[in-house]
Amino acid sequence: MSPSPKILTPISLFGTLLLLPLLVASSLHDLLQSQGLPVGLFPDNVKSYKFDPDDGRLEVHLETPCMAKFDGRVHFDRVVTANLSYGGLVGLEGLSQEELFVWFNVKGITVNDPSSGLILFDIGVAHKQLSLSLFEDPPVCKRQGVLAEILGRKKMGFQVQR
Repeated sequence: MSPSPKILTPISLFGTLLLLPLLVASSLHDLLQSQGLPVGLFPDNVKSYKFDPDDGRLEVHLETPCMAKFDGRVHFDRVVTANLSYGGLVGLEGLSQEELFVWFNVKGITVNDPSSGLILFDIGVAHKQLSLSLFEDPPVCKRQGVLAEILGRKKMGFQVQR
């Protein structure tokens, strides 16, 4: 007996069309753009990434932990994780931003209205608005010195605990 052909209902077809950009995203940049986010959120040393479209879990692997600059210094751990949904990364882990010599963990990144030209960084104690133009290209991420890696970024400034 041959299996019966599957018939796509309007609901399953609609669901498939919604997931299509996620399924054909060949790079992290394509994935971010398909979700309404700029391509320059992650640095130029991304080695690989995993994305689960069922639960939105994104895991980005970098070649090494590194420092980059948006409007100020940011630190990327070797692995950065978040839940990805349209217009945002929430539950972010592995990204810190320096403000007045104090390091804050970035908890979320949101683009509420792309036409506003603004992106919102949630650093827990405050929200910071930045220009989307800062994120047009992936930032150059410089590996920390060996001593800085051994000591960790906590020794480079005050660290706010999670």
